[in-house]
Amino acid sequence: MATAKQGDKVRINYTGTLEDGSVFDSTIHDHEAGCCEDDDCGCDDDGCGCESGPMEMTIGNEDFFPQVEEALVGMAPGEKKTVVIPAEDAFGEYDEDEVFAISREQLTGDIVPEVGMELELTGDDDEPVEVVVVEVTEETVVVDANHPLAGEDITYEIELLEIL
Repeated sequence: MATAKQGDKVRINYTGTLEDGSVFDSTIHDHEAGCCEDDDCGCDDDGCGCESGPMEMTIGNEDFFPQVEEALVGMAPGEKKTVVIPAEDAFGEYDEDEVFAISREQLTGDIVPEVGMELELTGDDDEPVEVVVVEVTEETVVVDANHPLAGEDITYEIELLEIL
């Protein structure tokens, strides 16, 4: 039986979990596993974290985490593996310096900030920076620019479905 190698286009299923077992991403529509909270979610583009169906990728094209792509090399269709990616190689360590206060006057338009609200700020290089509001006072808004999964080790259960 053929096995996957660098440069092969493959189709895979995966489920990404955190250390507590919670699912943050999956190609498998599996409500039982906690992938979706709403049985009617559709798992397409509603933000539940689930993709709708297998992923196609080319091994070595950096379409996914390098550790997952490396794990696919040598796998045969139908084979499954578990890949653990430490925080520093996943979404980075949590950086306290990425939590900062801005003046409420810096908010444009009629934005009424609330804890948990996602905002897009303009960084020093005029690039957009996605942040989450973590505290609101009369004068300031404290935001967190860390990736939501920063500081988390992540685990992927992968299954090679086919080599295309």
